[in-house]
Amino acid sequence: MTSKSVVPTIDLSDVDEDRFGYRTAKAARVTRDGLPDVLAYCREHHIQLLIARCLADDMPAAQAMEQAGFQLMDTLVYYACTPIEPLQPMQNGRISIRAVMEGEEDAVTEVAKDAFHGYRFGHYHADPRLDRSACDAVYPSWARALCTTRDAAREVLVADNNCAIVGFIGLRLNDPSEGEGILNGVLRAEQGQGVYTFLLAAGLEWCRQRGAHRFLISTQLANWRVQQVWARLGLALADAQYTFHKWFT
Repeated sequence: MTSKSVVPTIDLSDVDEDRFGYRTAKAARVTRDGLPDVLAYCREHHIQLLIARCLADDMPAAQAMEQAGFQLMDTLVYYACTPIEPLQPMQNGRISIRAVMEGEEDAVTEVAKDAFHGYRFGHYHADPRLDRSACDAVYPSWARALCTTRDAAREVLVADNNCAIVGFIGLRLNDPSEGEGILNGVLRAEQGQGVYTFLLAAGLEWCRQRGAHRFLISTQLANWRVQQVWARLGLALADAQYTFHKWFT
């Protein structure tokens, strides 16, 4: 891939600024040739923290960012399946999978808080300059937002154990042909018992029933356990991106 084949995008991240107290921007699809424009944007907007991603196979972009003082924080891997095949029904006497209901935002937020406490794989926790408690708050806040912004193309499924929510998965239709798993988590006390597999299978079926031909999901490279589940359900590695931070203070 040549560095001119992709045009970077960059925007202010108000949610990160509110959370961490630094003027923050996020840049996607950064390339070597596009990096000067990204840095110019940061100077113009007085950015203190830039969170930037480039394709993992674009070594010129990654090396240019390193030379400009960026630090690698994580490697994001994407798994996909095309087409989405119907799965055999999965049975579990304790767990039922259903759509989240109004008023259950707190319960889903508590699952995310437990599942992602001290999450060491993500780029926020990898940056020692960011407050640890604020890093922990990223995922619960995200999970709550998923519950409160549902529509025809966005859903949250929950794992219900005797009227107690023990896991969730946020889903989105990116376009009529592609569905994506956005964020998911399971209570630590319930992990290792197949709850996540049931959630992911239900998420795949939700996308398939709405006409999606492809399913996409991502995590950090070192998060092996979920990738093993994905592989068992027929997903395969499809893409990867590096996440860099650059501080201007």
